Amino acid sequence: MTDLDLLAQGELSLHGRLMAASNGTYQGSVSLGAASATVVYKPVQGERPLWDFPDGTLAEREYAAYVVSETLGWSIVPPTLLRDGPLGQGMVQLWIDEIEVDAGETELVDIVPQGRVPSGWVGVLDALDGRHNPVTLVHADTQALRRMAVFDALVNNADRKGGHVLNPGDGRVFGVDHGVTFNADDKLRTVLWGWAGEPIAPDLLDDVRRLADGLAGAFGQELGQLITAVELTATRERCATLLKTGTYPYPSEDWPAIPWPAF
Repeated sequence: MTDLDLLAQGELSLHGRLMAASNGTYQGSVSLGAASATVVYKPVQGERPLWDFPDGTLAEREYAAYVVSETLGWSIVPPTLLRDGPLGQGMVQLWIDEIEVDAGETELVDIVPQGRVPSGWVGVLDALDGRHNPVTLVHADTQALRRMAVFDALVNNADRKGGHVLNPGDGRVFGVDHGVTFNADDKLRTVLWGWAGEPIAPDLLDDVRRLADGLAGAFGQELGQLITAVELTATRERCATLLKTGTYPYPSEDWPAIPWPAF
């Protein structure tokens, strides 16, 4: 049985609400026979209206991000689907536990004293912390995060916080909370700006080219059931831009570049 089979067919029960989330978000479990798994459940009825995302639902955008991730072959988004639940239709996603590794550190995005970027990391932004100490926002320089930065540019992710980058400690890296994606306007807001202007690896561009081809055909029709026609066209244009420049994008001057809070 695959994770998606369990998510789709398992009995969904709720454990409690995650109060830190701005929309209705619940931890629960799905069970089918002897198989069970912990999940995140975001019912559509718990979504707060957003003026700049007036069409569709956040749940559909979460699922759209998953199908793009799978079409690319990158497995950035944990197994995700749309289904009915105790509070109605919503998004159900496999819960990812972060495991302590490397002497207790799991973070791939962090804050360090200004001017002290660790080896193997890149600096993003110099700022002052809550006590007015000079600090630098940094993230690890890994292939997994480079791939995630390209993914965020493709889906126009408006909320890539450090806490939305999960490290389960087994070599994989997951991204979660993709409800504010696929806007037709440039909304890219992320903590992963460390490679802005640098070349994107050829193998990643090959995957983007394959995605672009799919968006012009059957996969585009599938994705068009989850986002608007204008947003689908904008997604194809973002693919074309990345393929033309071959580089990681720079922050827009018309939109805040870093989510707040950053974690």
